[in-house]
Amino acid sequence: MADSGGRARALVPEDLGRFFVERANAGDVEGLVALYEPGAVLALPDNEVATGHTEIRRVYEQLLADRPQFPAGELRPALRNGDFALTSTRLAGGGATVEVARRQPDGSWLWLLDQPNVLG
Repeated sequence: MADSGGRARALVPEDLGRFFVERANAGDVEGLVALYEPGAVLALPDNEVATGHTEIRRVYEQLLADRPQFPAGELRPALRNGDFALTSTRLAGGGATVEVARRQPDGSWLWLLDQPNVLG
């Protein structure tokens, strides 16, 4: 199953974290945005948030401008409840991410809420 850009869709919630690293390291801003629901909320430093695809796209355009590399963290098993799942990743250096994903009508998963630095 692929999205409108020909990218693989997350068939299980854990796919989202793996796709994030792959797409970020490839500099694929649109691929990152495609991991989120249209009204998703992404936490930013200083208690700011980016809401929706347009704001999330701007965040990732800035983040990827210098082509940083993202090491794969330790993806944790998702905690599921019906059409919702809590996903998380332990990052090198002691950091962690936490996200809420929701099953879509086609059975794929997208993030609804993303806190990329839960310990910061």
